[in-house]
Amino acid sequence: MLQARVIGNVWATRRLEELPSGAFLEVEVVGSGARLVAFDILGSGVGEIVLVATGSVAAAWFPGKPPPLDALIIGSIDPASTA
Repeated sequence: MLQARVIGNVWATRRLEELPSGAFLEVEVVGSGARLVAFDILGSGVGEIVLVATGSVAAAWFPGKPPPLDALIIGSIDPASTA
């Protein structure tokens, strides 16, 4: 699992019908600066820190035949509170 910041949207006017509803987002991995495109079903926005599952685990989350995805945003990290 990776911690990453959403840095942009990836616009895809055409995509496979097998993909569920969601959006492609460009994310930058915290600490390494590596960038990747992750599939998002949570409605994450630019600037948000998210958790990303990668590899077969990402595709296996979906029921039925796994879609061709290898990065899936699975959570949003809340900013630390200063209580």
